[in-house]
Amino acid sequence: MLRILQFLYSLRSFLLFVLLEVLAIGLIVSNNSPQGAAFYNSSNALTGSVLKTRSDVMDFFSLAEANEALLSENAGLLEHLKERGYIPDSIALALDSALEVQYNFKGARIISNSLRFAQNHLTLNKGSKDGVKPGMGIFNEQGVIGRVKSVSENFSVGISLLNTGMTLSSKIKTNNSFGTTNWDGLDSKHAKLLYVPSHVIANVGDTIVTTGFSNVFPEGIEIGIISSVEKGENPNFLDIVISLSTDFSSAHYVYLVENTQANELDSLYKTSQIENEF
Repeated sequence: MLRILQFLYSLRSFLLFVLLEVLAIGLIVSNNSPQGAAFYNSSNALTGSVLKTRSDVMDFFSLAEANEALLSENAGLLEHLKERGYIPDSIALALDSALEVQYNFKGARIISNSLRFAQNHLTLNKGSKDGVKPGMGIFNEQGVIGRVKSVSENFSVGISLLNTGMTLSSKIKTNNSFGTTNWDGLDSKHAKLLYVPSHVIANVGDTIVTTGFSNVFPEGIEIGIISSVEKGENPNFLDIVISLSTDFSSAHYVYLVENTQANELDSLYKTSQIENEF
């Protein structure tokens, strides 16, 4: 035992150097969004298989809970169909051609997710070979989760809604007054609804959903519920806090949505010299 301690003591300078290097890299990745995204993207191919195996083991022990959630969601969908007068297993109702071609949806599983940083990211088990592209929206049955940032062949990295650099075009469902959802980096269960004019009537309990103004999400996906409304420091806008509808600590399965008209809209914005902040 003494010899081991003497050996470690003789390497004290080297061990201290390694510890400081690891600490420095960790601080750079966790506190700088560009470096963090680059790190996650470059490590996808190396760490994806390990993360997937770990996720498979964790999912095995949570199958009962996942099945219960799926049953509840399916029951809600059937109830919605019944309320609208649709009969299950009947002939499909044709959609408006514009709606039918504007969005594509895919399923994926979260194999890595962070909550404790100012710029949080998540890794999905689907990549370019599965049709995943940068810019696609990420959501689940609870609400918005984030947006795809970068893609490798088998995996993809997304910016979480719990990322101070992500903004989301939002509106109050009851009156269609719109603003911008942005996380302030403090509480993973709450975010701010910004730029809502002070004359707008906003009440605690009002639902916040996506506007459909951006190229990422269609209109009507839930974001959260207003938990407090106060006069802001800027007298022109309200200070609104929303409780996020998504429980990011337990999210496992997600949907990816692609706006098939995004390239056309982006080209139009560039031609018009308009910057799309979302």
